Amino acid sequence: MSTPAEPRRFLLPEAELPTHYYNIAADLPEPLPPPLHPGTREPIGPEALAPLFPMELIRQEVSAERYIEIPEPVRDAYRTFRPSPLIRARALERSLNTPAHIYYKVEAASPAGSHKPNTALAQAYYNRAEGVTRLVTETGAGQWGSALAYAGALFGIETKVFMVRVSYEQKPYRRSFIQTMGATVVPSPSTETHAGRAILADDPDSTGSLGIAISEAIEEAATRDDTKYSLGSVLNHVLLHQTVIGQEAIAQMAMAGEQPDVVIGCAGGGSNFAGIAFPFLRERLNGQSSTRFVAVEPASCPSLTQGEYRYDFGDTAGTTPLLKMYTLGNDFRPAPIHAGGLRYHGMAPLISHLYRLGFIQARAYAQNPCFEAAVQFARTEGLIPAPESSHAIRAAIDEAIDARSSGEPRVILFNLSGHGFFDMAAYDQYLAGELTDVAYRPTAEPLREAVAV
Repeated sequence: MSTPAEPRRFLLPEAELPTHYYNIAADLPEPLPPPLHPGTREPIGPEALAPLFPMELIRQEVSAERYIEIPEPVRDAYRTFRPSPLIRARALERSLNTPAHIYYKVEAASPAGSHKPNTALAQAYYNRAEGVTRLVTETGAGQWGSALAYAGALFGIETKVFMVRVSYEQKPYRRSFIQTMGATVVPSPSTETHAGRAILADDPDSTGSLGIAISEAIEEAATRDDTKYSLGSVLNHVLLHQTVIGQEAIAQMAMAGEQPDVVIGCAGGGSNFAGIAFPFLRERLNGQSSTRFVAVEPASCPSLTQGEYRYDFGDTAGTTPLLKMYTLGNDFRPAPIHAGGLRYHGMAPLISHLYRLGFIQARAYAQNPCFEAAVQFARTEGLIPAPESSHAIRAAIDEAIDARSSGEPRVILFNLSGHGFFDMAAYDQYLAGELTDVAYRPTAEPLREAVAV
């Protein structure tokens, strides 16, 4: 009689889909520094955000409630792809000859192929509930734009997306996805806004950045009465919505009979990392856990590992409230690496605050070592990851190799934030040996000459 195979997949029934979002602000040992008015430099109240966001999202942005109920229409929309699987990476473990146990949470099975619908559906719902009929946003690699386009189609909201120009050109099928969902997509910087025209006047060949695209989207929202702004990372309410990931993972790790020694996520603006880490961090904040938390960023855009902790604008044009965060400067022009979702000059205030307090570690990797890890993962686990997710895989593999070297068992959990099916041109370039790594340069000068894209 054959021995039953050890389980690889840990699946929660729909009945165990989280009913509430977890708000880590309730458990912070020190309060989060408040956002400041861009003109007066004084703390702003909720009314300052009213031109951009519906009141329920503003309430969530400033809330100190530990749990915030997920509306049933949003939970119903989640049921298309949630709860998402937790998988033990047994084939990857064997290839590494490591005593470590590696688990990954798979957010790639959502309609948009990433974790982004977790907040896109919530934001679309809350806007629609308050009578908003049009949303405008920005997107880097296109995962967020895809998610909001899908959410807009589901809840009947017209959607426009300013997509960072280098990703608009690198990832044509992301553009196709957004348009198929009924949204409009525009390469940024564009000639449609004052902010875009100013950038193009200074640099006609600008490859764009998330900061520039945010400036364009906010300008359009602020100048149209029928339009609100939506974003896929950085702000508190966005990170809040992603905590369904970590809450599910806690239950799934219990099914596996293990607890993670280290939790890993890639980090650009911070929503993916927060989604997997914040629910686990609650026990660490309460002194009941020694789990390590590792945020992984690109070496060419290392806001946590090389940025300054200070107040800065969230956009390039300097129109947003000032946020206390680790930042490379709102005028920083990131290299056009393929992990477009990680090309942001700053880090979410909540993550920055926890990093400053020592609850989070950070690492930065160049893109070639990340693609090397992604290919090894694909050839063992059978799923091609997004370039953003490859950063988390690189860190997980390094943790597993370290466990092998020390001979000590280690339980590793990372979030596979999205698939790479729309990123095959990047894989072609890596496999052909044509992918160029670029180190961080603290300058406003364009980096496009140094990077093969």
